[in-house]
Amino acid sequence: MKTKQQTQFRTAFEQEVYEGLTAFPKKISSKWFYNKEGDKLFQQIMALPEYYLTGCEYAIMDTHKDEITTLFKERAGFDLVELGAGDGKKTKILLEQFAAEGINFTYKPIDISQNMLDELKDDINRNWPQIDIKPEQGTYFEVLKDLGNRDTDRKMVIMVLGSNIGNLAHPQAVDFLINIRRSMSTGDLLFMGLDQKKDPQLVLSAYNDDQGITEAFNKNLLHRINKELESDFDTTKFKHWPVYDPETGTAKSFLVSTQNQKVTIKKLNLEINFTAWESIHTEISQKYDDDIVEWLAKEAGLKILTQYSDEQDRFTDYVFKVN
Repeated sequence: MKTKQQTQFRTAFEQEVYEGLTAFPKKISSKWFYNKEGDKLFQQIMALPEYYLTGCEYAIMDTHKDEITTLFKERAGFDLVELGAGDGKKTKILLEQFAAEGINFTYKPIDISQNMLDELKDDINRNWPQIDIKPEQGTYFEVLKDLGNRDTDRKMVIMVLGSNIGNLAHPQAVDFLINIRRSMSTGDLLFMGLDQKKDPQLVLSAYNDDQGITEAFNKNLLHRINKELESDFDTTKFKHWPVYDPETGTAKSFLVSTQNQKVTIKKLNLEINFTAWESIHTEISQKYDDDIVEWLAKEAGLKILTQYSDEQDRFTDYVFKVN
C-alpha cells in the first residue's frame, strides 16, 4: 500500500525514487548508489578479492596496452570518451602510455558523480599535466545525444569499462548500443568490457562479500534517500539479498524488508508501506558469452573488430566498429 500525492519533481532523483517506490514490484536504479559516500564504498568494493571484475580488466589493460595503444593511435588526433569513468584506475594504464608516446588525443571522462570527476581530473593534472582532459557530468544518454550532434570530423573512441552495460537487461542493452552506434562515424571505435559467464559461486560472491561492503553500498541508497529527501528508512530492517541465475546470466540485488513497516518521505509527501519480505530491486549485473555479445552487436548494427580477455577468461573487453 502507498499514499500518492506528490506530482512535481525538482530532480531526476526525486522522480525515480517516487516512481520506483510506488511501482509494483518496487525498484530503484543502481545509478543512485553513487554519491560521495557511495563512491568511497564502491572503491572499497573494487579492492575486494571477491570482486574479480576490476582485477581481471586491469590485467587485460596492462597485458595488452601496447596493442590497444596501436589500435587507438591509428585515429590520429582522437577523443577518448569514457562513459562511467569513475576513478579511472584502469584507463590510467592507457593514459600513461599515450602520454609517454606523445599521442594526440583529448580525454573526456563522463560520470554521474561530479565528486569522482573532480578527483579524476586533479589526479590526471598532477601526474600527466600534458593530457588534455575535459570531464563532463551527466548520464550516458544525455552525453550520447550530444555526441551524436557533434560538428567535427575528429575520430572518437568510446570506452565503457567495468561491464557497466551489465546494469541493463538485454533489450535495454541493445537500445544503449544503438544509441552509441548512432553517435559513431566510420573509423570510430567502441571499447567495451563485458563480464563473462562463469562458476555461479564466483559471481554470487562478487556481490555478497564477507566484509559486508556490498551490503553497505546497497543500503547507502536508503541513507541517501533519508538525507536528501528527508525520509525515515531504518536500514537495520532491510536485508541485502543478491541472487544469480546461471541460465540467463543475470545477477540481481535486492533490499528486502524484514517486517511490516511504514516509511515516510517528507520531500515527496509520500508514505510507503512495506509488507514483511517485500523487496526493492536495486541492481542488475548481466553476464555474457561470445554468442550473446555477437547477437547484441548485430542487433545494434555493430561488428566485433577484436577482443581481449584475462588469463582465466573471466572478463573480456570487446572492440566494436560500425557494421
